[in-house]
Amino acid sequence: MTGLRIRDAHPPDTVTWIERPHMKLATAPDPDSRQIKLRRELATKPGRLMAALGFALATTAAALVVPLLVKEIITAFATDQSMRTPVIWMCVAAVGGAAAQALSGFLLARTGEDLIYRLRNRIMDHALRLPLTRIKVEGTGNLAARITSDALMMRMVVDLGAQLPIAALTVVFSLAVMVWIDWVLSLVTVVSLAIVTCVILSLLNRVKANASGQQVAIGQIAQRFTSTLDALTTIKAYRAETLASRSLGEDAGALRDVSLKGARLEALIPAITSLGNQFAMIAVILTGGARMAAGDIQIAEFAAFLLYLLQTIPPATTLTTGFGRLQMGLAARSRCNELLAMPIEADLTAERSTLVPAPGAPAVVFDKVSFTHHGADHATLRDVSLTAPRRGLTAVVGASGAGKTTLLSLIDQFEQPAAGRISVLGHETDLWPLDGLRARIAYVDQAFTLVEATARENLQLGRTTPATDSQLAAVLEAVGLTDDIAALPQGLDTLLGRGTDLSGGQRQRMALARALLSEADIVLLDEPTSQLDGINEQRFRDVVDELAQNRAVLVVAHRLSTVQHAEHVIMMGEGRVIDAADHHTLMERCQAYNDLVATQAIFTEPAMSR
Repeated sequence: MTGLRIRDAHPPDTVTWIERPHMKLATAPDPDSRQIKLRRELATKPGRLMAALGFALATTAAALVVPLLVKEIITAFATDQSMRTPVIWMCVAAVGGAAAQALSGFLLARTGEDLIYRLRNRIMDHALRLPLTRIKVEGTGNLAARITSDALMMRMVVDLGAQLPIAALTVVFSLAVMVWIDWVLSLVTVVSLAIVTCVILSLLNRVKANASGQQVAIGQIAQRFTSTLDALTTIKAYRAETLASRSLGEDAGALRDVSLKGARLEALIPAITSLGNQFAMIAVILTGGARMAAGDIQIAEFAAFLLYLLQTIPPATTLTTGFGRLQMGLAARSRCNELLAMPIEADLTAERSTLVPAPGAPAVVFDKVSFTHHGADHATLRDVSLTAPRRGLTAVVGASGAGKTTLLSLIDQFEQPAAGRISVLGHETDLWPLDGLRARIAYVDQAFTLVEATARENLQLGRTTPATDSQLAAVLEAVGLTDDIAALPQGLDTLLGRGTDLSGGQRQRMALARALLSEADIVLLDEPTSQLDGINEQRFRDVVDELAQNRAVLVVAHRLSTVQHAEHVIMMGEGRVIDAADHHTLMERCQAYNDLVATQAIFTEPAMSR
């Protein structure tokens, strides 16, 4: 690794952050602006929406004209007059109404899809900016339900937002014409429809509550199924498919039960509507027959009235059933608004700006820091004080559960300490803009996570400027990945994460290469050698030595042989710092460190004497 130089200059050292925030959380400047208000969203494309509504009104107008033309045709039959004109106009109205309906439907669909596209992007962007603790509490499956089932329900609201006003207008205008034809029959119709409407409105609140319950159940089963797939290798290895399937079945059963309650409510609405329509029809026919017998209404007028009544039933049904579906969409909107109301981390889209690292200041300082994980009954870190120098290798060692990984999470502000202060490059973390802080830190987690992107993109995560091909080649050679990447179908431009993926050891070395290529002042490595063989472990030591020449490298180490030459070793136990010094000093004065070394069979006497 001698002579390897691939690191670019630091980001500009300018002071632009003055105000000290109390928490590393932020909300949009106007919290109300992130909330989903469907009327506001629909108004973003007023021209298209107005055109869709205009075509819908034209469809309604054409439908209203047809019964009157039928009345003219019947009258023409009775008086032996020409039917040519009303027939032509009826055909024009039918064809024009159909064309207008098709155009209105397409424009509404376009408006709806654009709206849901924007809302999905907003929800996904907001979710990515939530603190990691909130993501864990909510669950990935539950969050995914916001952009799947919830989004589909909100998409339904868009259609209803246009359908319900048009249906209402159709009913109103039809009733107006019906009153003009015969007010007595119209009164019978209105009374019948009013009774049906009152019964259905009493069910709508229960429909909305049930819809919200269904979405929660969908989120729960999605969360469990996602977690099960992530653990599928272990499940198969221990033949636990039956156990996993049983747990999923329980969630599916809960979803079925709440959905059945909703199905009963939804089944009642069209049934009641249909029954009410039939009673209205019977009442109108009986009343109309009596009025025709009395000579109060002509047969042509009664035929037109019946056509208007038949024409009124579908939009009236749309109104009653649509309000039930609207409640489901509004429940989905409420769930999405709950997510959008959650505080996010400080805005990472702001202009990249940082404090000036204080000259000569340590890389990291913990001053009496304590931390407790969400839901835990005891502290993970207790009164921790430590210092990591500005240059060189610092190893953090200790038994499992000692709090080593939590230290790294606090440095990168994935978590917030409950007490104490943390300084990075001479400034407390509260003073750093979050984007500026993380621009100074490269982080390699235990899972050696790669994003679903090309190998080239994975290597350059976090860089402000693209790396050259020679820089990429240098880091791949440094970690022993040159041949592995060359063997991929499209080399560096191969998409990783689905059909093509890397082995555990390859992913580990890829993550190390990313850290090597980064522009960061501080490199955090969490158990970076757990899947490396002896040859690649030696490469790792060379990489770390190269990094440590001009950066601070903090390594949470499992294999002590990889960090025994560290200038600074921090021994932790039960959430506390037991001792800190170099390897030889700790061997002389720290019994806990001696005990840890004794458990490492790889730690031979010759290695210790280096």
